[in-house]
Amino acid sequence: MPLNTSAKPQSPDISKDINSHLLHTVGADPGAASSSEMMQAVAQVARAQLSERWVHTQREERKHKARRVVYLSMEFLMGRTLSNALAALNLTEGAAAGALQHAKNLEDLTGCEPDAALGNGGLGRLAACFLDSMATLGLPSFGYGIRYEYGMFAQEIQGGNQVEYPDSWLKDGTPWEFPRAELTYPVRFGGWVAHEDGKVVWKHAGEVAAKAYDMVVPGHGTHKVSTLRLWKAVAPDHIDLGAFNTGDYARAAAAKNEYENISWVLYPNDSTPAGRELRLKQEYFFVAASMQDLIKRHLDEHHTLDNLAEHVAIHLNDTHPAIGVAELMRILCDEHDMLWDKAWALCGKTFSYTNHTLMPEALETWPVSLIQHVLPRHLEIIFRINKEFLDQAARFRPGDQEFLKRLSLIDETGERRVRMAHLSVVGSHQINGVSALHSELLVRTIFTDFASLWPHRFTNMTNGVTPRRWLAQANPSLSKLLDASLGSGWRLDLNKLQGLKEHQGDAAFREQFRAIKRYNKVRLAHLIKETTGVVVSPDSLFDVQVKRIHEYKRQLLNVLHVVTRYQAILANPDAPWVPRTVIFAGKAASSYVAAKSIIRLIHDVGLTVNNDERIGDKLKVVFIPNYGVSVAEIIMPGADLSEQISTAGTEASGTGNMKLALNGALTIGTDDGANIEIRQNVGDDNIFIFGLKTPEVRDLRVTGYHPLNYYEGNPTLKAVLNAIGEGEFSPDEPGRYSALINSLVWGGDHYLLLADYASYVATQQQVDGVYRQPELWSQRAIANVAGMGVFSSDRTIGEYARQIWRVTPAPY
Repeated sequence: MPLNTSAKPQSPDISKDINSHLLHTVGADPGAASSSEMMQAVAQVARAQLSERWVHTQREERKHKARRVVYLSMEFLMGRTLSNALAALNLTEGAAAGALQHAKNLEDLTGCEPDAALGNGGLGRLAACFLDSMATLGLPSFGYGIRYEYGMFAQEIQGGNQVEYPDSWLKDGTPWEFPRAELTYPVRFGGWVAHEDGKVVWKHAGEVAAKAYDMVVPGHGTHKVSTLRLWKAVAPDHIDLGAFNTGDYARAAAAKNEYENISWVLYPNDSTPAGRELRLKQEYFFVAASMQDLIKRHLDEHHTLDNLAEHVAIHLNDTHPAIGVAELMRILCDEHDMLWDKAWALCGKTFSYTNHTLMPEALETWPVSLIQHVLPRHLEIIFRINKEFLDQAARFRPGDQEFLKRLSLIDETGERRVRMAHLSVVGSHQINGVSALHSELLVRTIFTDFASLWPHRFTNMTNGVTPRRWLAQANPSLSKLLDASLGSGWRLDLNKLQGLKEHQGDAAFREQFRAIKRYNKVRLAHLIKETTGVVVSPDSLFDVQVKRIHEYKRQLLNVLHVVTRYQAILANPDAPWVPRTVIFAGKAASSYVAAKSIIRLIHDVGLTVNNDERIGDKLKVVFIPNYGVSVAEIIMPGADLSEQISTAGTEASGTGNMKLALNGALTIGTDDGANIEIRQNVGDDNIFIFGLKTPEVRDLRVTGYHPLNYYEGNPTLKAVLNAIGEGEFSPDEPGRYSALINSLVWGGDHYLLLADYASYVATQQQVDGVYRQPELWSQRAIANVAGMGVFSSDRTIGEYARQIWRVTPAPY
């Protein structure tokens, strides 16, 4: 169980250990070590202690034959490990003292560590927060994913355009992974299926080896750790030596490249047939290796698969690992001769599934022809699952063919496609959404037919974030104030933040709170200058929208407000404008043309506004490149205003909204996702809600939405759209943004930007009014921090453990 942390023990002196690792592990002269070499040495000190905890945890779990969570996720956005590991081991102060002996700051050392490029957005960061909480709560657990060598991509901005480069985070190695040479599994693709003498044999055409690399995830306030096991694809034979010796070097490496590219890049561009095939191979690759690994571990401990569901809870983080349902059936039936009905019952008791999107177009599907080509045996299994499921459903509603079409795992309209979300639902005993609204809409929209069959399968698990990473580590200044006011126990029980309500009326506390915010804004302003060259005033309101660039996130609505503000300042420069710095960050998928165009527009608007002498510091627009965990750890504490402006009913939950509010930012947002629950917990007066609500969005679409009416009926909006569409911000290419503007005015405005525009602009004026009153703003910011206790990932994981996984904290 977690240890009592009300009085933190003194951090030990580890200077000798650092020097020893510099000399013996890093091979560097302790008297002349660089910051990078120092980082490696400090990491080795932490690694040694984590290794001891990891070995002990695994030994005890094997000894007690613990029931484990197996968390399958395509992404784990871990960020940097060193600071988190030092905090968990209570070595932060000791490491800082050791660094000072070498004339280094600990921040310089941690800054040398690259972010682990194992994820991209909220899905991956949520998975990382969950592993942290599993360890902290002492839940026996394994996370499984892919060891991407180049991540999704490193983002640079050239001439306002996003340019993608490999994110070579492993080029200098990493001290945080443990290669497991003895854990290698074959993963097979292609071929055909033979039915011989009552046996099913998959005659595969190709094979790749999956090699395991472990990363240890420390718990806080406990000696427990979690394991993140990542798979690297390795070709069976590295090169064709015969071809090499004849000078045909390309053919010599062809087999190696064909299979090893599986673990190169997160989310390869799937706009080509080759890209789609690679993406499917990636998903099956990590699932197949993980299934083999968990079954081997189970058989080592229990010697039978009959009790698999009693000791293993497999969780699907979105639909990327959904093929695991068919893979487990293949293993049970084909490799272990289990009868189909018994295997299917076992499968259903083992799997659970989290859905992360309400948008039908975002639910993953695969062409039947592609699965036939890559995974022919799995297609057979999916067909059988589907037939037996539809037979069952037909008894529920006899004669209702439309009902069966909607339920079918195979979409028969147009090109036949396998619906992976449907496979996840049918194969799982529990399905959850990630906010109260999202979970409600799941059973009313995309899964309504499944919910009519199995209402008991659907539940809600509102997301959360780890306070260790997103407050204690990201915002040490505020953490010290919280420690002095509340004690340090909030790190393990975030509900203790409610105690801040007693300090809300304390003028001295508010002054300290404001001083900390300004310090964090100065730090953020430095990052902005360093990465963009733009100088911004930390006294301006820092208006932040940082997330994946996507049309439903509505960065474009934010830009419309920026242009509205720009035009209003030019029209009335002497008005008492609240200075504002609008900060964007995020990556657009490499093939997402509209999202890339929005990034270019942000830069063009920023170039115009930032260089207009008439505007000065009244308005600045910046785009921070290569957004990731480490960048977020600087942005979140420095934000004043958090933009969470998705169309109501489209954002499943969000976690950026939680991180920003936890660090004292006020939210401007729609009543969408977890914004609703944030509003309920911080109070209606401490959040800025605008726009259509979900029922109103639905009604508007049903009755007929005509964006042209908003364009013609609002002169301010019309002027803004005309300015962008006619090239005011792109004089070198006046038509650059005509497609974006046409998609709003003439193309249906799918995400209702024009419908919400007037409300959004009016609410931004309310923001200005509150920001003009520093004492009032501080009170509301403190109320946001105080109300964030429920949004701890510890609470979320505790609910998963009790209600879905039936896993209890290890008592040993």
